[in-house]
Amino acid sequence: MKFAKNTGEKLIFLLLLFSLPLIVFSGGNTVNLIEVDSIINPVSAEYIIDSIKATEKESAQCLIIKLDTPGGLDTSMRQIIKEILNTHVPIIVYVAPDGARAASAGVLITMAAHVAAMAPGTNIGAAHPVSMGGGKMSREMSEKVENDAVAYIQSIATKRKRNIEWAEKAVRESVSIKADEALKIKVIDLVSPNLDDLLQKLDGREVDIDGKKVILATKGATVKDLKMTLREKILATLTDPNIAYILMMLGVAGLYFELAHPGAIFPGVIGAICLILAFYSFQVLSVNYAGILFIILAIILFLAEIKVASYGLLSIGGTICLLFGSLMLFDSTSPYLRPSLTVLIATIVITAGFFITVATIAFRAYIRKPASGSEGMIGLVGVVINRIAPRGKVFVHGEYWNAYSEEVIEEGEEVEVVEINGLKIKVKKFIKKDR
Repeated sequence: MKFAKNTGEKLIFLLLLFSLPLIVFSGGNTVNLIEVDSIINPVSAEYIIDSIKATEKESAQCLIIKLDTPGGLDTSMRQIIKEILNTHVPIIVYVAPDGARAASAGVLITMAAHVAAMAPGTNIGAAHPVSMGGGKMSREMSEKVENDAVAYIQSIATKRKRNIEWAEKAVRESVSIKADEALKIKVIDLVSPNLDDLLQKLDGREVDIDGKKVILATKGATVKDLKMTLREKILATLTDPNIAYILMMLGVAGLYFELAHPGAIFPGVIGAICLILAFYSFQVLSVNYAGILFIILAIILFLAEIKVASYGLLSIGGTICLLFGSLMLFDSTSPYLRPSLTVLIATIVITAGFFITVATIAFRAYIRKPASGSEGMIGLVGVVINRIAPRGKVFVHGEYWNAYSEEVIEEGEEVEVVEINGLKIKVKKFIKKDR
């Protein structure tokens, strides 16, 4: 009996020992979910990383990243992947809904996940690196960047036991494949039409976390949405190329109005705020500074229109500079890193119209004859009250004035003011012009 007892204890001990690497992950039967439907930039990177840390803190079953992205910035992508590779909670990247894609940076993020899943009708691929400036890189530099990207995606594919050969083609040849094909050649692990089906397929699945085997228990789990904070939502909106461009043009218009009408204050303050927000957006977008210089030149030409009678030539030149500057501003081959043509044209037309209108009003005010004060009296017509020979008194502009003239003017005749001399005015006979 003693032997049997000792043998039973040893068997239990051995079972516990060998089961240490095999852990059933039970984090309160909760699954965290986030949705990333945008380019990969510092804001989306912060959102994903914060969500991973929150999942770790809450000891949730796993974090599901519902992904739909055309790609994004290399630095932001690497920050996300670094966090995924070093976390101790399972990360599931789910490319969904139908019609979604994981392109460029999205390919590497998907392949870095502990479990990669896609919805039917989605695609993954086209991960060739693109120059941020939109310009053509030298051959040597292009090869260096490409080889670095290949080595990086191969290391991720090796760690996650995914298709290394396809991963290299995704970078070098920009190949892209559908969900079912990706599953067939082991680029991803699952194809699920919806979240409920995904949770069913994840249940009981074994994943590797730092050399330890973790078994997911997602059946009947409560799905908790981790939303963006208000700060992240605002910053995400600002990094939209369309919003960034509109903010810049509003800032330019505000400062222009302040310079054209000094002392207005409000337009200048709003313009400065909009410009600062636009420059924040520019740090994550591909901006060509030649475009900014063209826009500055446009403002100078519009301001010059106020002081110089160019008969509209300066305004035309300003509009042309504004057009070229806007077209050159976001010099990127990636559509998601530049504003849409519709927004671009509409903003140019409205902004140019604003500048020309303000310049026209200011120029008219500049050349208009003064309507008040002593200078405003010149050209006015009055009536002689006391005979002028050579001095007398006239009634003009609702007031009685001492007047003098080089000619004798009888009482009751109409006179025209030609000069102001202190409290006296010089007049002459008013001659009506025949129409």
